[in-house]
Amino acid sequence: MKLKLFILLALSSWYSLFAQISGNISGKVIDKKTNEPLPYVTIVVKHDATLVTGGITNETGNFEINKLVPQKYTLEIQFIGYKTLIKEVDLSENSRIDLGTIAIEEDVAQLAGVEVVKERSIMEQKIDRKVINVGKDLISAGATAGEIMNNIPSVSVDPQTNQITLRGNSNVRILIDGKPTNLSPEQILKQIPSASIKQIELITNPSAKYNPEGMSGIINIVLHKNANDGFNGSVNSGVTFGITPKVNSSLDLNYKTGKVNFYGNYGFNHGKNANNGYINSFETNNRNRQDFDFNNKNTSHLFKIGMDYFINDKNTVSFYTTQNLFYGGAIGRTDVNYEDPATNDILQLFNSKSDNTSQAYNFDYKHNFKKEGENIELEVNFNQNDSPERTTFEFPLIPSYTLNTVDNTNDNVIINLDYVNPLNETTKLETGLETRIESTDNLLNVNNNYNSSFSYERKIYSAYATYGKQWKKWSAQAGARLEKFEAAADFNQVGNASAHFSDSFVTVYPSGFVSYNPNDNNSFNFSVARRVDRASIQQVNPIREWSTPTIDSKGNPDLKPQFTNSFELNYTRRTKIGSITSGIFYRKIYDEINRYIYESPTDPNKNILSYDNFKDNDAYGMEVSGNLNFTKWWSANFGVDAYFRKIRGVVSTDFVEADATIFNARINNSFKATKDLRFQLFGMYRGEDISLQFIRKPMWRTDLGASYTVLGGKGTISARFSDMFKAMKFSFDGDLPYPQSGAFHWESQTVYLGFNYRFGGGKNRALQRKERDNNQTQKSGGLL
Repeated sequence: MKLKLFILLALSSWYSLFAQISGNISGKVIDKKTNEPLPYVTIVVKHDATLVTGGITNETGNFEINKLVPQKYTLEIQFIGYKTLIKEVDLSENSRIDLGTIAIEEDVAQLAGVEVVKERSIMEQKIDRKVINVGKDLISAGATAGEIMNNIPSVSVDPQTNQITLRGNSNVRILIDGKPTNLSPEQILKQIPSASIKQIELITNPSAKYNPEGMSGIINIVLHKNANDGFNGSVNSGVTFGITPKVNSSLDLNYKTGKVNFYGNYGFNHGKNANNGYINSFETNNRNRQDFDFNNKNTSHLFKIGMDYFINDKNTVSFYTTQNLFYGGAIGRTDVNYEDPATNDILQLFNSKSDNTSQAYNFDYKHNFKKEGENIELEVNFNQNDSPERTTFEFPLIPSYTLNTVDNTNDNVIINLDYVNPLNETTKLETGLETRIESTDNLLNVNNNYNSSFSYERKIYSAYATYGKQWKKWSAQAGARLEKFEAAADFNQVGNASAHFSDSFVTVYPSGFVSYNPNDNNSFNFSVARRVDRASIQQVNPIREWSTPTIDSKGNPDLKPQFTNSFELNYTRRTKIGSITSGIFYRKIYDEINRYIYESPTDPNKNILSYDNFKDNDAYGMEVSGNLNFTKWWSANFGVDAYFRKIRGVVSTDFVEADATIFNARINNSFKATKDLRFQLFGMYRGEDISLQFIRKPMWRTDLGASYTVLGGKGTISARFSDMFKAMKFSFDGDLPYPQSGAFHWESQTVYLGFNYRFGGGKNRALQRKERDNNQTQKSGGLL
């Protein structure tokens, strides 16, 4: 009898549980004025102010949310440019409710804000990344991507070399619109105009869906593209006044009608840059002072043209191309004056011309299945780069003259196939395949005679799977990426035997994410991932990269990959005045790649700067950043971070090891004087840093800016005075391989004047492209 009673109770419980998740809400959302259906409207379902689930409308404006517990709910219908509509729904009496046609109306005030380019940059903390929506305050901060990157928390750019670091580490992967590029990070930051940038995303612990390269993660630069109805666009132009003027301009155009959306972007950057500095070397019996004076003249053209074709509700085809044309010229002189009269002084004059043309072509096809959220997507991306360089080195005191010509060509093919299947309202499975084939060829001629050549090819075949689940206040995602890596290289040099290098291995890269949201004001995110730093082309290429009278820089083809296990914990607190995100991270690094300095085998007065693998290492740090609106007229973005790591390397024949602590702080204040007039006050401090050879002294600067809205909100005039106190400079002291000190100066104190004009109109109905394309990570459950 007890057994029968137990079975009866169990069956009743199962039936009750099934009944509790059988609720259903459906409806159709339209424009109140035009009666047109609105696709991609967000439907948020809450119970007692707690987020339960949600969804989006399809191309016909319809939505359906299933498996709801029979109880009372609050529905929020949200769409950019429209007033949020709130509806109360009670499923306790009727478990299936059709809300019918829901008409929402435009928010005139919000639309005006949408049309105006953001005056203030906004930072968003997501489950696996920090997103910086670039506003006018950052655009006016500089002419290039590299100059505005220095204003972003966790990122630093060396003003002399353009080397970029994320969380104090230079092993970072740079993407353009979510795609790899053949250009080096230094070239990317120098060539992309700031006015062409829409967003900058810092992905410090990417999931298995993304390529695992980059110990410190990924920086994704998103260029402008919109999908507003009708014809619309914007023109942005600015001039930076330093020693010489520098121009930074862009034009964005968009035309969307029916099933077709066309868009285009053109960015132009031109200017001269002056740099100078000195190094005092106190080497025994060889004391000297080196004085440097460099002038660069660069011109960059960036084109992006694309089209989206909505075949029907289930199929979409997209294509775009980016074309980058860069022309650079540099002249300079280096004076080496020895204290000993018996040692001949050195005067090096150089003149360099470099052209860099790169093209990227991207094709994307996406098919949506009948099940909501289930889709398959094929993407093919081809990237090509050609960067010849011609440099003359003249030594008038010897006298001597050398002509170096370097030809560099790179090709990169990427094919992705991704499949997404929401197994139910709270779980999702994502799988995919990827093939990457990269090749490079380098040829060095000295005085018009063949000197050396280097060819390198690598192939990466990978498959990934991630499984995500969401329950109540928790969500989690686990995944793994399996990769087979193959690489081969050939190096030939006059007077030396040919050298061949090859490598092949298979590796699994797991990743995991856990998110806990106890309420709307607090969220916790924890992530773990395995990363790899495969040596870049610059790190393995043994052909000279650059040269001075005392040092040459070149790569090491024998480098092994560097693997990293990364752990990260973030907490976001939302308050009445904004949000603050704090986080800590730890990295375990294996076979760390670092700089290596040794004496030239052919010239005892010259050193070679290269790379090598060293023993395992640890790195950890903490960050705090946020957006705060103190009053109606004062708001601020800020970031504070500190990193701790060991420095390891070899200088001459001595192994060097030291503990390094890096502290950075930035704050960008925005003051609203009137409806149309705003002021910005920016300050940054970069603390002392230790490198292989020297200690870099602290750097700081303060900027003051203003913007004024004109022409009925369609135009904005911007001005900025950078480094008001002329405090920015690179200065250092060192003891290896001998005592030395020095400093470098550049045009840090500048005045910027800019104007932006927007034309056209129309509501934004953005196309749902591949998550990788815009680097948007969906939640692991049914809520998008």
